[in-house]
Amino acid sequence: MWFFNQMCTSKARLDGKTVVITGASCGIGKETARDLYGRGARVILACRNMEKTNKAVEDIKNNPPPGITKDEYLNNVGELAIYCLELSSLKSVRDCAKKIIKHEAAIHILVNNAGVAAHQDNKTEDGIEMTLQVNYLGHFLFTILLIPKMQSSSCRIVNVSSLTYITANIDFDDINMERVSPLARYARTKLANILFTKELARRLKEANINGINVYSLHPGMISTNISRYANESIFYGFSFLFDMLSRLFGKTIVQGAQTTIYCSIDEEVANQTGLYYVNCGVSNTYLKANDHQCAEKLWHASCRLLHLEPDENFTTFLETVSRQML
Repeated sequence: MWFFNQMCTSKARLDGKTVVITGASCGIGKETARDLYGRGARVILACRNMEKTNKAVEDIKNNPPPGITKDEYLNNVGELAIYCLELSSLKSVRDCAKKIIKHEAAIHILVNNAGVAAHQDNKTEDGIEMTLQVNYLGHFLFTILLIPKMQSSSCRIVNVSSLTYITANIDFDDINMERVSPLARYARTKLANILFTKELARRLKEANINGINVYSLHPGMISTNISRYANESIFYGFSFLFDMLSRLFGKTIVQGAQTTIYCSIDEEVANQTGLYYVNCGVSNTYLKANDHQCAEKLWHASCRLLHLEPDENFTTFLETVSRQML
């Protein structure tokens, strides 16, 4: 709820740093971009709708975050850039990663923010259930492709999850989520985001790849357009009901972006990795989110869906995936 909200108080500057944010054309992604741009970062908005993203860029340029005057803002901002990223297309994910690797000098922060909820029953062009690919699997591939670029500098990977994960379980007999409801699919992908965070942190550590830390978080209940498909997939009026409840009992978009910003920049969490955050602080995870065997099994299942060979030597795995992109 809004009265439990914690704001990120870090004054850290990001001059000379490059940030990649998926789904940054609206909602908490756009507010995260606004904040980090105001700290001097070069912020890449990786989005699918170019017209909408161009409008977001103009909004970010002209409207500072709360508590900052326009003059203060304009005198301290960084840069904004747009890359096309359609997470429902693995080809687009690979193409976007390839362009970023080619054109950007470094990546210091990657925020996997884009998401969809209550999508109708349909599969992507890759034959993968839409919610699974957009919320989790596309980000899994995007992150793996960008890690070699991140190794040249200290980097944070921030995966936006949701408290709804506590209702979920990973069914490996139905990994493509063809036998569950739209809301259950959303919760399952958010559990997958946390398991991915923990497993990636483990593999980085075991491979002695230092300087890349991984975080997952619950942003709060927020009124955004993430439930835009719910009227068709659940019942007519669901989106209105969710929006009303979010406005009454949830957070504003600015408040909802705070934990993402906190994980991206706060000095206190600079040496933490593999943890889960709520309201700008570490929070315990429950149930399947603590199952390390499930996390490892999900990693292997994800690789199979992406037609990747899940080599136990993580360095070799990264090299193989990078070669496939060329």
